[in-house]
Amino acid sequence: MLTYQDLTGPERRVWDACATGAAVDLRSGDPAADDPVGGAAWGDARTVRAEVITTALLGGAGPVGPIRTLYLIGARVAGRLDLRGLAAAGELRLEGCHFEEQVVLRDATLRSTSLSRCRIPGLDGWLLKVDGNLFFENSVLDGRLTLTRAQITGELRLSGARLTATELLGADGAGGAIPVPDPARAPSVWALWAGGLVMDGGCFARGGFHARGGLRLVGARFNGGLFMERARIDNHGGDAFTGDDLTASTLVLAGGFTANGSVRLPGAAIRSRLSLDAAVLDGCGAVALDGNRLTAGDLRLTPAALPIGTVDLQDAQTVVLHDNEHSWPADTRLDGFTYTSLQTSTPAPEPVARRLAWLAALPGYSPQPYEQLAGWYRRIGHDDDARRVLLAKQRRRRRTLGAPGRLWGRLLDATVGYGYRPWQAGLWLAGLALLGTLVFRHGTPHEVKAGESVPFSPLVYTLDLLIPIGGLGQRTAWYWTGAQQWFGYSLIALGWLLTTAVLAGISRTLNRS
Repeated sequence: MLTYQDLTGPERRVWDACATGAAVDLRSGDPAADDPVGGAAWGDARTVRAEVITTALLGGAGPVGPIRTLYLIGARVAGRLDLRGLAAAGELRLEGCHFEEQVVLRDATLRSTSLSRCRIPGLDGWLLKVDGNLFFENSVLDGRLTLTRAQITGELRLSGARLTATELLGADGAGGAIPVPDPARAPSVWALWAGGLVMDGGCFARGGFHARGGLRLVGARFNGGLFMERARIDNHGGDAFTGDDLTASTLVLAGGFTANGSVRLPGAAIRSRLSLDAAVLDGCGAVALDGNRLTAGDLRLTPAALPIGTVDLQDAQTVVLHDNEHSWPADTRLDGFTYTSLQTSTPAPEPVARRLAWLAALPGYSPQPYEQLAGWYRRIGHDDDARRVLLAKQRRRRRTLGAPGRLWGRLLDATVGYGYRPWQAGLWLAGLALLGTLVFRHGTPHEVKAGESVPFSPLVYTLDLLIPIGGLGQRTAWYWTGAQQWFGYSLIALGWLLTTAVLAGISRTLNRS
């Protein structure tokens, strides 16, 4: 155990200040010389051993009395700060410090802790418990930040921080240019490993946050929300953000958020808002956004540019979907995707036509996206638009059928619009009635029974041939020979065909309703 007599001058200043929480500032006053990235060159006057910090946090013997806060600025922390399995008696605030070795907080129990504007060669916070806040604002972490199954009752602040995965560091521990990783290795390159993290407060990784390597947040819980406006993640060829089964009150990947690598949120549950507004999503030729089985109260899929890669929202659910002209790349998958309300930031003179073009661009045929869109139009009282969508669904389905099915489908489409345009049958009936009237006005029909027939009417006779059920008394009283006879047979066949199509279309509509 260290004693007061074992301490250097700067270390005694730290020790003495712990009881009051006063800051011990070892900076030179020159901003360039005080940059913690170059802190390895700081001399003894700015050096504090890691074991001194550890002993002070544990309430070590000395004249300090009960520790309140250890507040140190601009120091070189020599050796490894290792608090594994330990419980700190006071708060820890280190600003602008340079750590020689990885910080180990595995299974430690800490009060509010701040490592802001520091240079840290990685941090192991597996099973860390923080009663309060944990800050890494504007720090440089040259090595993985691990917070697996950590529990933080306050806020986690990473705004302005720069994280680099250990695998992307050079032999000297410094980060060089980002290589194009081996595709087989790329998914394992992580700058932040925080599966099972539990946050009671908010997590903020806003403007200036830059991760070289992916963020792994599988099963994490952000009860106060996760906010990453203007953040950037580079993991070319791998996963930029992996949040399988993540839960959050709010998830904001917006306002210039940039992901070079896949954003994966399968099974994630966002109680309020998931925002990708003005985001840039580059899946590097793979998946840009995986939202399979995602649930969100409000989904704002309004990126700044068309995502590069697949957008997969199969079996996802949202109450309100916001989209724009950049939402849907060529490879979009929406089978099973449900929404209650649909809003767009792109006004269009013919929104139904734009929505139909949206669905027509989907790869393959699936009826559910059409049924979902039609259901939304029905809910807002646009029944005509709903019928247009369902008609488009039948036309898309027809392309998947064999030759007989396609032929019958074209007949249903032409006659009654698959039951969604029954008025088309009236047009066919009127056109054939007019044609028949013109044909039967020329020539002389023959009476079936001389002197007993009703007066001949070309229009009524034509209608009697076209309508297969019942009768108007004309075709049983008169008959033709020659060309009119064969024309009459054609009308009878067309009448049966038209009637069959009408009944099939009505049956299809009633069954769907």
